[in-house]
Amino acid sequence: MQELFDSRRVHYFQQIVASGSVRAAAEQLGVEPSAVSRAVALLEKECGMSLLERRGRGVVPTDAGRLLATYARRQLDVQATFYAEVDNLRHASRGHVDMVLGEGMLDLFFEPLIADFVRGHPQVTLAVHVASTAGSVDLIVEDRAHIGLVFQPPHDVRLRSHRSTPSAPIQAIVHRSHPLARIGRPLQLSDLLDYPGAAMMDSFGVRQHVQAAEVSEQVQLRNVVTTSSFKLLWQFAEAGLGYALTTASAPYTSRIGMPDVVALPMANPILNRGSTHVMTRVGRHLSPAVNALLAHLVEGLESRG
Repeated sequence: MQELFDSRRVHYFQQIVASGSVRAAAEQLGVEPSAVSRAVALLEKECGMSLLERRGRGVVPTDAGRLLATYARRQLDVQATFYAEVDNLRHASRGHVDMVLGEGMLDLFFEPLIADFVRGHPQVTLAVHVASTAGSVDLIVEDRAHIGLVFQPPHDVRLRSHRSTPSAPIQAIVHRSHPLARIGRPLQLSDLLDYPGAAMMDSFGVRQHVQAAEVSEQVQLRNVVTTSSFKLLWQFAEAGLGYALTTASAPYTSRIGMPDVVALPMANPILNRGSTHVMTRVGRHLSPAVNALLAHLVEGLESRG
């Protein structure tokens, strides 16, 4: 099958995108910058469109450039799948997997689920990206992550959920001396209105879940801190600054080392029915190594019920 673009030119272009400049790409490739520039010029001539635009001291891909980079990644993915499957017939399973999950899932799933896979597959390398729900979806659909563990993902025809499991409920995290800790019943969101709160940013599934609960109860909480760090939410509560709404699973609470922080149940059903999904992009070719981790995660979630 004839290649759509010259593979060497595409390789040079990908290195520019990764390095951020022609000169840096040339240094990585061990060639003259003029050779890299000529390769991109020929690609642009074949495409009939500009692939790069100057930004400060470097360059970034144009819309056409991003399409070419995605096309190249997918072609390499198909090629890698072929070679990996052939290699798997001759040798033990080996390869590389990019996965993505939320920060709050590391304590839930790294030990033993992910750690057991690493122990059992010493010839497979694993890159673990930590991102929000929106960031995880982007990495999966852009083929920068093979597999994602995603909390409450959006309905997207590009995504395939292989398995889901109920997530820990979203609870109000407070210092044990906080007035909310003395109410003695599951809290309504209206109980929180008199106090300052801390929340995850909008790109996180936890925050989107809380916002849906706010709509259902027709209240608007007063968040004085928004963050991309789950740990900061707990530190906010530990400092006695107010409450934080987040998931509070037993494995996580046992490891954070904050004995003066308590997790209070919430009454709203929306906050008690989240789920975590094992996801890939629909139609993506998965190598044996990726399929091995995918099967391991699915089995692990099934065993959790």
